[in-house]
Amino acid sequence: MTDVDIRAAAAPRSDQLNAEDLIGTSKTIRVTKVSAGSREQPINVHYDGDNDKPWKPCKSMLRVLISAWGDQGADWVGRSVTLYADPDVRFGGVAVGGIRISHVSHIDQPLSVLLSTSRGKRKPYVVKPLKAAVQPIRDDRPPLDLSSPTASQAAFDGLLRDMRAATDTERLAEIVADFEMDTLTDEQREQARDEYRRLKANLEQ
Repeated sequence: MTDVDIRAAAAPRSDQLNAEDLIGTSKTIRVTKVSAGSREQPINVHYDGDNDKPWKPCKSMLRVLISAWGDQGADWVGRSVTLYADPDVRFGGVAVGGIRISHVSHIDQPLSVLLSTSRGKRKPYVVKPLKAAVQPIRDDRPPLDLSSPTASQAAFDGLLRDMRAATDTERLAEIVADFEMDTLTDEQREQARDEYRRLKANLEQ
């Protein structure tokens, strides 16, 4: 008797990876591209073998990835993440299930991120290091225009000022996610990332 791929037969018809695709299993994916999505699902994470069904992480999982890898999608290419289905994810007070992250590559120790669980309440969400083969990172960003260093410095100073005014990690992540990092020089971007990590660690204490 020929084996039948029962999991494939039960897979939902969709244009994205769904929690139902991960029932009873986990999936480690290697990012190949990050693209813009819709207003409701703003980021598409493409990966090896996705069959045109990218992962569209929710805002809380995006914040985890930003905390682990930064806010530049080009930097995510070649990195890996392990996903699983969490049946307790709620929407509108109803448990509908959702995709969550258990491990990410390119971190040296467990990473804890404060995420909102309900109105006015947050709790730490911990992801573990994923021991995955390091892949070359392709940088698709256009060359920086360094002809206006004064404007670049002003943008950098404004970003630092806003970051330092953040009163919690959620607001800090939103500031970084909304900022156009391509306006900064490579050195300024690295300094901004170092400052983000420092501020985040202080807010989590």
